[in-house]
Amino acid sequence: MTEEQPAPPAPQVLVAVKARWRQLVAIAAALAIVLPLAWMWWDSRMPGTYSVMDMGYVDAGGGPEPMGSMAAGHAGHEMTSVADLVADPGREPDVVVELTATQGQVTLASGRKVDGFMFNGTSPGPTIEATEGDLLEVRVHNDDVGEGISVHWHGVDVPNAEDGVAGVTQDAIRAGEDHTYRFVVDDPGTYWYHSHQVSHTQVLRGLFGALVVHHRDATQDADVLAVTHTYGGTRTLNGEEGVVTEDVAAGAVVRVRIVNTDNGAAQAWTSGPFQVLAVDGRDVNGPTDVEGQRVSVPAGGRYDLEVTAPARVQIGSTALVLGEDPGEVPQPREKLDMLAYGEPAALPFDPTDPDRTFRYSIGRRPGFLDGKPGFWWSINGHLWPDVPMYLVEEGDVVVMEIENHSGEVHPMHLHGHHAVVIARDGKAATGSPWWVDSLDVDNDETLTIAFLADNPGIWMDHCHNLKHAVQGLVAHLMYSGVDTPYRLGDDSGNEPE
Repeated sequence: MTEEQPAPPAPQVLVAVKARWRQLVAIAAALAIVLPLAWMWWDSRMPGTYSVMDMGYVDAGGGPEPMGSMAAGHAGHEMTSVADLVADPGREPDVVVELTATQGQVTLASGRKVDGFMFNGTSPGPTIEATEGDLLEVRVHNDDVGEGISVHWHGVDVPNAEDGVAGVTQDAIRAGEDHTYRFVVDDPGTYWYHSHQVSHTQVLRGLFGALVVHHRDATQDADVLAVTHTYGGTRTLNGEEGVVTEDVAAGAVVRVRIVNTDNGAAQAWTSGPFQVLAVDGRDVNGPTDVEGQRVSVPAGGRYDLEVTAPARVQIGSTALVLGEDPGEVPQPREKLDMLAYGEPAALPFDPTDPDRTFRYSIGRRPGFLDGKPGFWWSINGHLWPDVPMYLVEEGDVVVMEIENHSGEVHPMHLHGHHAVVIARDGKAATGSPWWVDSLDVDNDETLTIAFLADNPGIWMDHCHNLKHAVQGLVAHLMYSGVDTPYRLGDDSGNEPE
């Protein structure tokens, strides 16, 4: 007698089992996607308050690594506070300026009104002038700007306590409060000042002004500012729309100080020959006449041009006319290459033997920024706040390679230091030392810069297209042994970008 075989499962049972397995596989696949996304979302969220010292990871650039608690939180024992990094506290100021910040309707020189912010009732704010070697004291009052303000001295290598970055070097100046900045202006040149609290809106809407430090032995017959800014989609020059005229005698040699306060580059050219006397407050060595070319002034950057009147200096859709107007001139196709302009000169340090070598690679990728999904800027493949904290010791010679593969140009701005551009895409500089604090890095371009770490502190190194900065294109340069008592985050009231 043979053993009876079990009956095969009914067809409907097989269908149910297969459906169940498909359901389980779908759930597992969904969890494989959702759980990592949920973790990335959670990991990207920032606490109510935090220190910049807790951000990202330390990059020592091949130099000595941080030890102990400094490695964990970028800070350790016997630290110097940024609040103590000041200039000549016992010295009487040579120049005293008072600035009051307000919000409301900005009346441009043309009479047009736009909603925004002002210093002393105007935008641009009053031009601050000093002479090299002066100690400048600026007393700032925030009348009614509810978000708070701060004042950053763009391009001036101030002591760290005076850098004006809310949450890093000070607390934001709340409405009704005051703050005093004091620093020595050792380097003659063209600079500007602007809020570094919610800067992506406050600068755009008018909270800025020019700062000029005069040479003691200036040789030009006339000195003229050309501050370019876009209000509500209209580019202006010194707050005026269209053509701005200066009464200058024929034959006069004029220094034209171009200040670009916008988020993108400003193209400038002239009706006749010109020379580039200075870039970002640093003189060019051996400037020569330029004809048939334009200069591209990065966001935040300054170019000092020398022209002879009568002349027309075209800056985008605006123009500065010196004396009798020679008429419009088409924009030249060719851009002056500052890497080859002027005469070579010795540098104050040797960039071929650096103490630290850093990489600042700018890209873009999807992810979460403080809990918000999007397509964000990255630094060395990381999204903010998991970005490098570049660590240096005072006295280090630093070389930094800035690489851009993000699809857009980025005007990079290092606080507290001037760097010299030593190469582009591996091709060495051949002209005058090209010192900058604001530098356009084009897409698919690599620029190599070098600087001396001679100004202790915690310094921002960010894109000065301020919309990019608020989207995560911000890193910091940190000196060993320096800490900050200030806090960032929604609950702190400090929001530098």
